[in-house]
Amino acid sequence: MHRLGGRVNLVICQKSKIDDWYRHFQDNYYSGGADQNIILPHNLTEPDGMAVFKWNIETSGGCQLVGIINYDLIFRRPELLEIKFNTILLDESSMIKNDTAKRTKTILKLKADNVILLSGTPTGGKYEELYSQLKLLGWDISKRQYWAEFIETRNIDVGGFKLPIVTGYKNVGRLKRKMREYGCSFLKTEEVFDLPEQIFTDVKISAPKEYKQFQRNKIVRFDGWELIGDTILTQMLYSRQLCGAFAPEKLNALGDLIESTNDRLIIFYNFNMDLEAIKAICKQLKRPFSQVNGSTKDLGAYDKHANSVTAIQYQAGAMGLNLQKANKIIYFAPPLSSELYEQSKKRIHRIGQEKPCFYYRLICKSSIETKIYEVLEQRKDYTEKLFAKGGF
Repeated sequence: MHRLGGRVNLVICQKSKIDDWYRHFQDNYYSGGADQNIILPHNLTEPDGMAVFKWNIETSGGCQLVGIINYDLIFRRPELLEIKFNTILLDESSMIKNDTAKRTKTILKLKADNVILLSGTPTGGKYEELYSQLKLLGWDISKRQYWAEFIETRNIDVGGFKLPIVTGYKNVGRLKRKMREYGCSFLKTEEVFDLPEQIFTDVKISAPKEYKQFQRNKIVRFDGWELIGDTILTQMLYSRQLCGAFAPEKLNALGDLIESTNDRLIIFYNFNMDLEAIKAICKQLKRPFSQVNGSTKDLGAYDKHANSVTAIQYQAGAMGLNLQKANKIIYFAPPLSSELYEQSKKRIHRIGQEKPCFYYRLICKSSIETKIYEVLEQRKDYTEKLFAKGGF
């Protein structure tokens, strides 16, 4: 963005990255003067941020300006549609893969000479999710034409409705040539940065007897709980939960892992009951505790204590967080999204990491978790695979 030399610029990022981007421009490109060698950042999430940004566009002609805003706020700033930007930068551009979302529709209407898209997982292995990003880069192709040319589908019947399911891709060579034509560069992490080794270890444990009962009967009762799998989705939900906080052997294995080291640990989990079980173990072991989830973002213990444990819900923290103070991740259970799984690995394996990165996956043997990890390693979402196989 700085090399392109444009005067009016915009960065769109996740909410958790607003302060990081602001500090980046302030620390590296702002000297306090008003000349063309500086970039003056504006936090557009603040109440007066938009007004100050527009005022500087009109009155300050000597330096580069950059507005910084998060994806969830972009469609609430219609004034941005009136501005002609020299460069727009999207951090984690996979956030606009849903072309029907308000954020995507707004971003596609913005006016800019240059567009920079940054993403480690632009598709999560799914080319159908590239359409809106390629549209933003300037490829004038309709969605209908894009799907007809590159995406293979078939329809399945779900409750009397025809649901199109992606079964594969075609003309992939041409698609990649067109992507390069519109500026896409395909690079592996190790081709860009010299990062340390990643080491994966599976800790396999037996599924609880309740899990096996549920698989046989689709209903199980224990300790005041009654789980009834009357649909394929409730069967999947309860099967996952029975392999999580309801699995004593897994909780014991987690406690052993935590107790085996005084290093910082990151634990990824799915459900609130998983969080409560993890917190109870950390309290028993007297380990400083942080958490990131839909209602709380508290990294105080992570920042202050070298022996802290940080529990992160996939949807809230698998993308965007810089956690390279730690070099060990424990997967209490797998997510269903390949994108969240791949992104979660990079929270510790990133610039600034000097130690080898260790990943421990707690897996109930011969269970739904085994199947989910098999699908995730293929860079596909488990729910998508379930539909594609005609699970309904």
